[in-house]
Amino acid sequence: MINSLAHLRQGDKENTSWFEEWLVRILESRDQSGLTEMIQEIDALMLTVEPGCSIAYIGELSLMTPYHYLVTLESESHYTHLMRVDLEVPDLLIREVKDPNTRGIFRSLNEVYPIGAHKPNSRYMGEILRVTNLHAVVTEQKQRDIRFFNQDQLRKLELPGNMALVKPSPYTHNIVGYWERQMEDCRVYALGVSTIRDDINRAYLEAKELQAKLGLEGLILPIDHLATRIYSQNREVAILEYLTLTSYYYWGSYDITDQNSSTNVTKSIHYSDEKRSPAKVFTAANQPYFVAYLENMISPTENFVRNYGPRLHHIALTVKDGEMGGMANIDYVVDEIRKQGKAFLLDVIGSREDGLKQIFSSASEHSSLIIEYVQRFGDFSGFFTKKNVAALTHAAGVEEQLRMLHNQASG
Repeated sequence: MINSLAHLRQGDKENTSWFEEWLVRILESRDQSGLTEMIQEIDALMLTVEPGCSIAYIGELSLMTPYHYLVTLESESHYTHLMRVDLEVPDLLIREVKDPNTRGIFRSLNEVYPIGAHKPNSRYMGEILRVTNLHAVVTEQKQRDIRFFNQDQLRKLELPGNMALVKPSPYTHNIVGYWERQMEDCRVYALGVSTIRDDINRAYLEAKELQAKLGLEGLILPIDHLATRIYSQNREVAILEYLTLTSYYYWGSYDITDQNSSTNVTKSIHYSDEKRSPAKVFTAANQPYFVAYLENMISPTENFVRNYGPRLHHIALTVKDGEMGGMANIDYVVDEIRKQGKAFLLDVIGSREDGLKQIFSSASEHSSLIIEYVQRFGDFSGFFTKKNVAALTHAAGVEEQLRMLHNQASG
């Protein structure tokens, strides 16, 4: 039997005794029930964009990532654009509502937050996980009081009918989906009529031609991790909930004291290579905003959640280790993309001596998501360095504050 507690704990953040007790009980129960074995890797990521933004966003992703546009699935109210690297890497399902006045549960998760409301249809939805026995997984999870959309709700929301989808988390506002698929089987999404849209395909091909011309092809590798920001009081419960829903294990947590923040990492029990199933990171303030002000502490993570709501903050992609044009690959990638007009929040931080270099892009105007690039050098065995995370958190906080001021000025 798999032992989800066998991994050496990383990090310097102390959790509560409540967390440590329930971590053991949840993972032991998950292993004993067979859920850990039945729930495998992340097969797809689902996100939504504003109506009319998919062409530009797919062009942006085609330049900045290794993803390729494959097909558009059209239903009555939505387009869902499928992007893929290969069957060893999670797909991207980019969902676009046809009518900007269409309302639904995912839009409502944006509208109560001051910046999120400005792009009510733009948000990350969640992950779809491959399972070996869908009926058994759903039955086990329902015994844990996990709540699923029923088939009528899936139909009305035009979500995939060949999946079981958990309702949005009260802590992260993300969903988790399960579908049964053998590794050798193709991924087929029950989301409507398949077409290849000429306008999207044209934007995709132009971006890939530019990517090749700039020498970026092969340097930008698949997703390394997904980073969700949550309220300070929900840090421990969000981690435990995700471990209940998946076959991930708790890798550890680090305090980023000077940014009043902590970074908490979970990883796949089945795959040590993140490209097969990206790590899931939870970032939360150490102290909530109404306490932080008493100690004159900054609170960029808490401010983000108050402005956007709990949600995915960034998608991190690995940059191939090595050099290009006399500079580290990550520096070359960022320089070339910057020349195409894409902004980044700071210069590349870190060094070969630190073991890795990282950078955040500015948030996409189409999805509100940030792209992170990370290059790890040689045999670096850690996931990040505290110094780098502090700099990235600070830079993101500065941009978010400027965006908040801009939205307030524009009414």
